[in-house]
Amino acid sequence: MKSKKRYVSFFLCVIIITLLSFRNDPTKKITTKDVTFTNPKGFPKPNYNFENNQLTVEKFMLGKNLFYDNILSKDNTVNCGTCHQQFAAFAHIDHKLSHGIYAKIGTRNVPALQNLIWKDSYMWDGGVNNLEVQPINPITNPIEMDESIANVLIKLKRDSTYVSLFKKAWKDSIINSERLLKSLAQFTGLLISSNSRYDKFINKKDTFSLSEKNGLKLFRSKCANCHAEPLFTDNSYRNNGIKIDTSLKDMGRGKVTGIEKDNQTFKVPSLRNVEMTYPYMHDGRFKNLQQVVNHYSSPSNFSTNADLSLKKIGELTMLEKTDLIAFLKTLTDKSFIFDKRFADPYIRYN
Repeated sequence: MKSKKRYVSFFLCVIIITLLSFRNDPTKKITTKDVTFTNPKGFPKPNYNFENNQLTVEKFMLGKNLFYDNILSKDNTVNCGTCHQQFAAFAHIDHKLSHGIYAKIGTRNVPALQNLIWKDSYMWDGGVNNLEVQPINPITNPIEMDESIANVLIKLKRDSTYVSLFKKAWKDSIINSERLLKSLAQFTGLLISSNSRYDKFINKKDTFSLSEKNGLKLFRSKCANCHAEPLFTDNSYRNNGIKIDTSLKDMGRGKVTGIEKDNQTFKVPSLRNVEMTYPYMHDGRFKNLQQVVNHYSSPSNFSTNADLSLKKIGELTMLEKTDLIAFLKTLTDKSFIFDKRFADPYIRYN
C-alpha cells in the first residue's frame, strides 16, 4: 500500500511540475526553428514526411489549437488532449480504458502519441495507415467524440478565431477537411521524443549506473526482438500472451483483417517514456512496470497462442527485474514531457 501511495505521489508531483513549468510563459512564441524537422541522430527515415505538408508556424499553431479544442466533439466537451495528456507522454493515466463523450467508456487503453511519423499504421489494431487520416477515427467514433467532419467544418467556419487562423495558415479563407487534417498532422507529427537519458548515453553524453547498464544488456537479449532500438518498437502486431478479457473480447488486428492468425494480436507499442504511460497493455490491465515485467518473465502466464518470441525471455530473477526496470526508466524524455511547444494553449496561469 505504501509503495502504491509513493507511486501515485510521484506522478502527482510530475503533473504539478508540468503545470508550473508553463506558469511563467504559457503562450511561448513559436518560431520557425521550433517547427523545423530534423531527423534525430540514429533514427531511421520516417514513414511520413512533410514534403506534401510543408511545416509552418501558422499551420502548427492551428493544429495545436485544434488538438486541444472541444469543438471537435459533438457536444463541445472533449478534445484530443482530454485523453492524450502531455505529462503522460500524451497517454492517459487516470484509468485503464479510454473515456469519451457523455462519460462513455471505451474498449482500449489510450496509446501514447510520440514519434508518430515513424509508424506505418495507427491504433492498437492498425486500422488507420496514414497520420493525416487518423483523427477521423476518434472524431467520428460514437464513444470518443461522436462528431462528423462535416459538422466540425461548419462549426469552424462560424468561429471568427478559426476563420482568422485558417487564413493565416493557408493564405485564404477556405476551411476544408484536408486543411483541418494536415494542420493536425503538423502538430502530432512533431511530437518527437528523442532526448531521454538513453539517447544521451548512446551518444556518449551521459552515463548509466551499473544497474541501468545491466538492464540495457538484458533488454537487448530478451526484449529487443519486438521493441527494437531506437524507436523501441518494430511496428509489428503480436500476441503478448495475456489472457483475453472476457468482458471486452477484443480480437485486435484480427477484427481489421478478418484473418484468424491475427486474432488477439496488437501493435507493439514503443517503450519510450514507458515509465509515464501506465496503465499498460491494450486493455490497461497492468498498473505498473513491475506487473508488466512479472508477466513477461513468467512463461506460465502466457496464453496458448502467445507470440513465440516470448519464450526467449524465460524466468528472470528479482535482480534482473530490478535492472530491467531501471533501464526502462532511462527512456523517460523530460524535455519532451515539459516541452512548451506542445502545451495546451487554452490553459492560462496568473
